[in-house]
Amino acid sequence: MTLRMAMVGGGPGSFIGPVHRMAAELDGKFRLVAGAFSRDAGRNAQAARAWDVASDRAYGDYRAMIAGEAARHDGAQLVAVVTPNHLHFEVAAAALQAGLHVMSDKPATLNLAEARALAGIVAASGRLYGLTHVYTGYPMVREAREMVRRGDLGRIRKIVVEYAQGWLSRPLEQGGDKQAGWRADPAQAGVGGCIGDIGTHAFNLAEFIGGAPVERLCADLAAVVPGRVLDDDCNVLLRFAGGARGVLIASQISAGGRNGLNIKVYGETGGLAWNHERHTELTVDWLDAPSQVLHAGSAYLSAPARSASRIPAGHPEGFIEAFANLYSDVADAIVAGRATADPAPGIAAGVRGMAFVERAVAASRDGAGWVALGEAA
Repeated sequence: MTLRMAMVGGGPGSFIGPVHRMAAELDGKFRLVAGAFSRDAGRNAQAARAWDVASDRAYGDYRAMIAGEAARHDGAQLVAVVTPNHLHFEVAAAALQAGLHVMSDKPATLNLAEARALAGIVAASGRLYGLTHVYTGYPMVREAREMVRRGDLGRIRKIVVEYAQGWLSRPLEQGGDKQAGWRADPAQAGVGGCIGDIGTHAFNLAEFIGGAPVERLCADLAAVVPGRVLDDDCNVLLRFAGGARGVLIASQISAGGRNGLNIKVYGETGGLAWNHERHTELTVDWLDAPSQVLHAGSAYLSAPARSASRIPAGHPEGFIEAFANLYSDVADAIVAGRATADPAPGIAAGVRGMAFVERAVAASRDGAGWVALGEAA
């Protein structure tokens, strides 16, 4: 069964819009049929032509799109929200209230108050809400999670997660760069810069693999580049339920860094390590046994890891395929008529992500030291 999808945002010049479209259609479970891709009529029409969307289904704004699709017998069933952060809440809420499912880019909303409100709307709507924390879609991330779940490493003691980028080492937003511009603008990005853009990914990954929620944090955030308002470098100590300690580093001024996401999880009897730039491998170092390197696509992996792979070991899959796994999870849940399928992140992950951003920003600003995260896991 192929479900019909509409998209808000993602027009010419967008990085994430084409990613959503390719990922959604990869397994044949969704087809893009409508959109409000840009406020600019020409760019909106250009996107529709490029993606084979009928001209009468390229709407001038998301409100017209939702109303127009609701009036059709073959209207969209899911709305993908790929706008800057400040529009996430209003688009997702309107879609859910109109009876449509939602897949949203992260973070879920502009702030924690909106995330909590959206959680109520999701619950009342009876519709599914997915959040594209894409790294949870990688096969070896799911294998790492299963190893922790099974207790292979014993009780978890320490988690270290780092996300290093260097693309904002210069003030690109001051030169008109669109992608840098909205991320540096509090009105569009929210109270967090780097912490909201990539720090939320690191936070989500630590909880996803580690299996325990963060309870307390101690944050040191900075806007390193002169003239920048929002943080571009973040260092956060973490304490997890169950006693594990953690360190989270997120930086967009680490010159030379590309998309340097890596995580290490240490238990009583061993540790594991996953690196995004070598994402088909999972390294396991044992306390009293030789180290292992596990490979995506292999028959010896757990069922969640095997089901996330499409091709045999040695044939690398990547970012689009990981994104597609999240869309596949949500499509399967829609068809089955059940709540968002684990392990695809949903609104609960969205609320926790916004709580992490706001607590970290406030704690760093106020020099508050250790503070409670204070949001239900």
